[in-house]
This record gives sequence, structure tokens and C-alpha cells, in this order.
Amino acid sequence: MAVMAGTDAGEAAARGPLVVAIGASNLSRGLAGLVTTVRRRRIGSDILVAAGHGRSFGVTSRVAWRRLPSILGCGLWRAIDRLNPAGDRPVAAIVTDIGNDLLYGFSVEQTADWVRGCIARLAERAASVAVTGLPLESVARAGPLRYRLLKTVYVPGCPLTLEQLQSAARRLDDAVRAIAAESSATVIEQPGEWYGLDSIHVRRRRLDELWEQAATAWGMAGSAAPARRSLGDWSRIGTRAAEIRSLAGGVRFTRQPVVHWPDGTTLSLY
Repeated sequence: MAVMAGTDAGEAAARGPLVVAIGASNLSRGLAGLVTTVRRRRIGSDILVAAGHGRSFGVTSRVAWRRLPSILGCGLWRAIDRLNPAGDRPVAAIVTDIGNDLLYGFSVEQTADWVRGCIARLAERAASVAVTGLPLESVARAGPLRYRLLKTVYVPGCPLTLEQLQSAARRLDDAVRAIAAESSATVIEQPGEWYGLDSIHVRRRRLDELWEQAATAWGMAGSAAPARRSLGDWSRIGTRAAEIRSLAGGVRFTRQPVVHWPDGTTLSLY
């Protein structure tokens, strides 16, 4: 491992860990809570996020007029290496919201391969990884009417019947757990009670539990103080854009990080 000299080494030592969060809509909805959890436990962290409603691990995804690159193809990985060139900063990661690609019609095997690729890249960077299991209880509770509504609202092009989706989710969950075991990642369970009526979105208060469990899995010391989110932080985070996105056919670039806090914490979106 390379050793940095002089003030550079001191500055690196003073920084908190790199926190890498990979997911889709639940991560986007709960991002303010994740930032709050990290800031309570480790000041000066650089938080790097690849998320967004409908985000795919392996292909460009589109919601309304907005397109985002795949998680594997976005600038997240370049940013990790740029912020940790010597590999001497700890890296903590969570991989969540696994399953969107099933709804897009990709096979269990292809989806698992993309997830495996993400976790392998994190392992190459010596990350402490937490990965969420699929919401099998929630999916099992979804009846035909609820599933039809879900498809109409979120993924009208989904080719799977409810029975096919439930079977694919079980097989993908088995694959994800095997991948986690191979890479020594921690699996975080997502009980059915965490989920709302649409079966795919975690209730907001439960998202805070998810982030706390992830921080514990990373070995970040806990804080007795309850999470306190400011409305200003929530607003700032919610209005920031990913590094590269397409809006109505035009490519937009946003310089990262998009938020800097006085304690040294930064947030970057990819």
C-alpha cells in the first residue's frame, strides 16, 4: 500500500470513511436519513450514492423524461478510486433495492450477475459490505389486484405474472445470499412489516432502522442520541442531481459533491 507523505497523509487520516450506497427508490427516499445516521457516527465522511427511482444495476433506466446510467456503468467507481487513491481509507457500503431488473424482464441469472459485479468491485476496494435481502414476505402478500396496480403505476411494461415474479424473487434472494456469503458481506433482513401497500417501498420510519443496521454492520460506533433531521438538509438533498442524467433527451452534467456540511461530510450522487 502506498504511503502518503506530509500534509496529504495528515489530511487523509483526518477524513472519515467513504460510505458507498447503491440502490434505487428506497435509497433515494431515505437518503436524508442515511446521511443523518452517518454524520452522527462518523463526521467528515464522503458519502457516494448511486440511486434513483427505477434504477437498474446493468442498463440505462428511464422514469418519465429522466434517464440514468446503470449502476455498473456510472461514475461511482471512478469517484471511489479518486477519493481513495492509496486505498488507506476505510470503505463502508450498502447494496439495496435489488429486484427492479426482474420487473424490467431481465432473468434471475442476469440480475444476480450484475449484483455480483457490484459486490465484487466493492470487495476489490476492501469495502465492508451490507446487502439487503429481497422483500419476500411483502411480495408474497401481494394479491392480483395490488400487483396489477403496481405494474400500472411503476412498470407498465413488466412481462411477469405475479406468480412468476414471486418465484423469480425467491430465486434471486437465494442467489444474493450466496453472493454475500462468498464475499463475507452482511445480509440485512427486510421484514414484511417494513413495507407499504405497494409491496416494494419501505415505510419511511423503517428506512431509518435499515440505515442503523447497516452502520452497525460496518462497525461504526452507535450514538445514544436520536436521529435529528433538519428540514434544510432534507430539502437540499432532495433537490440535488446525479452527475450525469438525461432529461427529455438532453444530457445534463452536475459537478460533484452536491452538498458540503460544516463538519466535513460531503454527498455525491451518481
